[in-house]
Amino acid sequence: MSKRNTPHSPGPSLPQSETGEDRGKRRAASGAPHESGAYVWSDSSVGHESQPLAMRERGRGEGSFPDFRLLVYLFVGLRLILLLAHPPTLIQTGGALVERGLTEYGDFLYHFGVADTSRIGLLPYRDFWYEYPPLIPLLSGAVYGLSRGDFAAYASLLALILTGFDVGNLALVRHIGARLRGPAAGDVAAWLYGLMAAPLVLAFWNFEALVAFWALLSLAFMLDGRDKAAGVAIGLGALSKLVPLVLLGVVWRFKTPRAALQTSAVALILTAAGLAGVVAFGPRYALPSLSAQWNKASFQTVWALIDGNTITGAFGPDRRDPRAAAEMRGNPPAVPPLLRTVAFAGLGIATFALTRRRDEAGMVRFAALTIVIVYLWSAGWSTQWQALLVPLLLLTLPVRTGALAALALAVVSVAEYPLLYARAAGPDGALRPEAAPLLALTVLARTAILAGWGAALFHALRREADA
Repeated sequence: MSKRNTPHSPGPSLPQSETGEDRGKRRAASGAPHESGAYVWSDSSVGHESQPLAMRERGRGEGSFPDFRLLVYLFVGLRLILLLAHPPTLIQTGGALVERGLTEYGDFLYHFGVADTSRIGLLPYRDFWYEYPPLIPLLSGAVYGLSRGDFAAYASLLALILTGFDVGNLALVRHIGARLRGPAAGDVAAWLYGLMAAPLVLAFWNFEALVAFWALLSLAFMLDGRDKAAGVAIGLGALSKLVPLVLLGVVWRFKTPRAALQTSAVALILTAAGLAGVVAFGPRYALPSLSAQWNKASFQTVWALIDGNTITGAFGPDRRDPRAAAEMRGNPPAVPPLLRTVAFAGLGIATFALTRRRDEAGMVRFAALTIVIVYLWSAGWSTQWQALLVPLLLLTLPVRTGALAALALAVVSVAEYPLLYARAAGPDGALRPEAAPLLALTVLARTAILAGWGAALFHALRREADA
């Protein structure tokens, strides 16, 4: 993570001769809140001006609360201990191999199975369709090669690599938080992120920490004025999952036309080159691979409730038939996808046109609102999407509100999957009818959290930044 040439200052230091009584009188006269601890946070509303908050650090030495090295040691150490205590493994049960350990409810076994086809000369895109962009199979295949086809080694090594990306996310939360609110605020945001359960779990389940890393890195580059580097990060994110491409809207809203053009050109050229590589490598399966995600029936969203679908977003087992990528498992949409898309596109355009804030806090909030709009528009939902939502919650809401919102989102999401689906899903992946009301409860609760956050962000963006 590149540092700015000019370090941020938490504010002017107090005169050496100022006593505690003098300081109290000065703060009372200025209307600032009383300072009873190491930090004082302004926690009034999401629309509050995001210049450095009224806070003061005491003893920022080694071992103190803001010590980022200590946080990294604890962050990594906790994950290593959990990995050693609950290592991923496969056991034989009833004639079938069953996954156990930290990765049990995630996608590692699926990706291992895809990589394992290389033993018989099969490769994704060339010999069967595969629904993820190319960076994921490249990373998975490299880890498979290093693990020599052993699942325990594969899952453990992959978890360590993704933990490394999550350390990057931790550093980026700190960096962006410091840009928006001052160095001490960045430290607190990082510590809150380090205490969150969702990023910990998701690093052992799927590749979403990688996607979040590229998205947050692109935001950090935008804030630092490194426009081409932001384009590279967005492009690499798109080659992991396409969602980071929507951050180009942030560039066009907050950057000069020249800078926006540079970032967009780099991002789109890099993305197009990667996808062209997929087409060249596997012309028969390229289109089914790149379009498979768009052919799913709705799942785990309000749109799924309307459609009467209680399935997850899993695909069928037939990967050799290109037509299978277009098969819809579940009921067709009751609300035409085009109508839904036009409605949410209109919401995005309105947000773009009505945004008044042009400062750095406005940029990050606009990015968060863009992601929220995309996730509310989507016909499906995955628990792993919290990997990007959690840091954005912490960076765009007041500290207490952001932490509690992230916690509530995690509780609702985990209650839905794996808790509900692990205990009430049938062999076809659909929930039993008696569990449908519980699914509706979790879906509506999560949607309310995202919609409420989105409304708060929109309200904040409609306000001018304080002078």
